[in-house]
Amino acid sequence: MRTVDLVSTAVANTFRSKTRTILTVLAIFVGAFTLTITNGLGTGINAFIDKTVASMGASDVLTVTKTTSATSTGPQKYDPDAVASAQQTGGRPGATGEVTALTDQDIATVSQLPGVEKVVPVTSVSIDYVEAPGGDPYTAQVGSLVAGQTPQIADGAAPDDASDALQVALPDALVAPLGFADASDAVGATVTIAVTDPVRAQHLVEATVSGVTEAAFGGTTSLTTNSALEKTLFTLQNTGVPADQLDRYASASATVSSSATTAQIDEVKAALTDAGYTGTTVADQLGTFESVIDGIVLVLNAFAVIALLAASFGIVNTLLMSVQERTREIGLMKAMGMGSGRVFTLFSLEAIFIGLLGSALGAVIAIGVGTAVSAQLAASLFSDLPGLQLIAFDPVSILLTVLAVMGIAFLAGTLPAARAARADPVESLRYE
Repeated sequence: MRTVDLVSTAVANTFRSKTRTILTVLAIFVGAFTLTITNGLGTGINAFIDKTVASMGASDVLTVTKTTSATSTGPQKYDPDAVASAQQTGGRPGATGEVTALTDQDIATVSQLPGVEKVVPVTSVSIDYVEAPGGDPYTAQVGSLVAGQTPQIADGAAPDDASDALQVALPDALVAPLGFADASDAVGATVTIAVTDPVRAQHLVEATVSGVTEAAFGGTTSLTTNSALEKTLFTLQNTGVPADQLDRYASASATVSSSATTAQIDEVKAALTDAGYTGTTVADQLGTFESVIDGIVLVLNAFAVIALLAASFGIVNTLLMSVQERTREIGLMKAMGMGSGRVFTLFSLEAIFIGLLGSALGAVIAIGVGTAVSAQLAASLFSDLPGLQLIAFDPVSILLTVLAVMGIAFLAGTLPAARAARADPVESLRYE
């Protein structure tokens, strides 16, 4: 019997007992459906995190801070060089509290380290409010662009760091409150930003709206400024502050070569550590999110695998009953010259085909259900997170799921297949 004949015979034999086969396929379907949905959940969330990484900073930019000793819950000794760690770029994740300040000398030291191409101190600006002409003032956070950062723009463009004009990108959440009809109406408009100096004198700065940013992991009311506006606000905010007190930064952005590999970036981190600094990329900071998501997906996949293992017993039962019912047929095939290997292959193909039916059905329905649920959630519960596709499907992942289920089905079918292969043709023909 040729291979093609074995395959066609196995497919035909699968449906000899339709009810038994359908029930087994449905048991496999449950596991395959769950496995496909959970993998899609992990793919969708991790893809959104990866997209957010690009909007928060490039992979070749490290946030540098001074290394501090581990904190304790007890009383802390006063450190005159400590500054608030909130002096981070708006919208970028980071711990709150205090860190030892960086100075211009530290910036110079970091810039001399091997692999570091440029170092820019991150200044802190805290505004009172932002206001559009004829509208009400609203409080907001402020963050400047980091080298390589590509914010998610809903309309317009990101602020131009190379321009001397004062530019700001408004978050989508502030468009309507400030009195604009929509994002396009805000682009090109002039807004007033108020900042207060240490002696409680308030300064007003006018800036042009270059674009509107979409919500991501960052705060929904964070303004994004270009370098010119950031320097203007920082200068006004620190009016009257002694010059030696301005040389204090919570962190700095160190840029390495855009072609640097992960190993080379790790070497830069090691050099920073040896010099008494800590360097982290945005991917490092968001890595915890991905680890949590991967852990949840792993647990859910474990339940799916348990369901598949339970279904494998159904395959064993189905094929054992099939072998029992077809004992005389097996004896006849072997008497006519069909080898034990071919008999084993025939029943193994039946098991694999059952696995293919269940996994393919589970994957197809999971894609349909997952896509519909994801679209519904994106329009309702997660409408504040544009670009989030909660459940996304990777063709390679789906293919691997189908192949894995077929592999489990094959392993489950080896017991009855081996039993059929070992059958004695004479005894089988005598079977009643």
